[in-house]
Amino acid sequence: IAEMEGAQAVSHGATGKGNDQVRFELATMALNPRLATIAPWREWELKSRTDLMNFAKENEIPIPVSRKKPWSIDANLLHTSFEGGELEDPWNAPGPDCFRLVQPIEKTPDEPEIITIDFEAGDPIAINSVKYSPAALLAKLNELGGKHGIGRIDMVENRFVGMKSRGVYETPGGTILAAAHRDLEGLCMDREMMHLRDSLIPRYAEMVYYGYWFSPEREALQAMIDKSQEKVTGTVRVKLYKGNCVPLGRKSPFSLYNSELATFEEDYVYDQADAAGFIKLVGLRLKGRMQQSKWGGKETEESCE
Repeated sequence: IAEMEGAQAVSHGATGKGNDQVRFELATMALNPRLATIAPWREWELKSRTDLMNFAKENEIPIPVSRKKPWSIDANLLHTSFEGGELEDPWNAPGPDCFRLVQPIEKTPDEPEIITIDFEAGDPIAINSVKYSPAALLAKLNELGGKHGIGRIDMVENRFVGMKSRGVYETPGGTILAAAHRDLEGLCMDREMMHLRDSLIPRYAEMVYYGYWFSPEREALQAMIDKSQEKVTGTVRVKLYKGNCVPLGRKSPFSLYNSELATFEEDYVYDQADAAGFIKLVGLRLKGRMQQSKWGGKETEESCE
């Protein structure tokens, strides 16, 4: 935080082309609209990454970027992203140094590793029955996922400002959590609740991607999602192997799975004959549509005469 004409300000190094500048400044507006913003790339005579590297060198500012490693790297607890350098050509494969969290598949173990993840109300709380804080749990899954080559994606995305950008993303722990959490939801979450939540996921993701975390619509949607997670408690067993995270089993005290209903063997709680009436009712509109199309309404007119 710097003093700027008697007022406080925040400064960021976003290039002026990406999404981060929007996220930084929308968050600033939402939390403290009195703060000014200093964005050197937009305000100074800096036109390229080369200019920035020269500026840093002239002013003895240590930076991890060099002409040999020219990528723009964003890193936090959840993921690492790479942009720039050879990645600016979508046809180029990422170079061997464009890795930080995730091992190349060729260097991963030849034996799978099986772990369990415990969830409570949708939140992960333990790995292999050992409880961790949220940060420590994610760090542990980053280690396990990275070891087995899990969570690396190479894609061309659509930036909020309107251009396409190619990036390589590493999200090992998050990828494992997403697979395990989704699997447990299949066991615990009501069908229609899941359909409603899934229909809103693109909207929620868009809010976060565009920088509207501190917005009333995101907070309202968060309340609905939190409600959907109240019974998502249990354990998922997953296999980590060669870039894959495969759920092997799941259990929960709130399981909606009824083996007596689901069995293909004889049961005493479901009458298969009931399905005939159900199918007739749900297919009634389709039958009516076909009759209208086939006879053009003539059958109805003749019957009226």
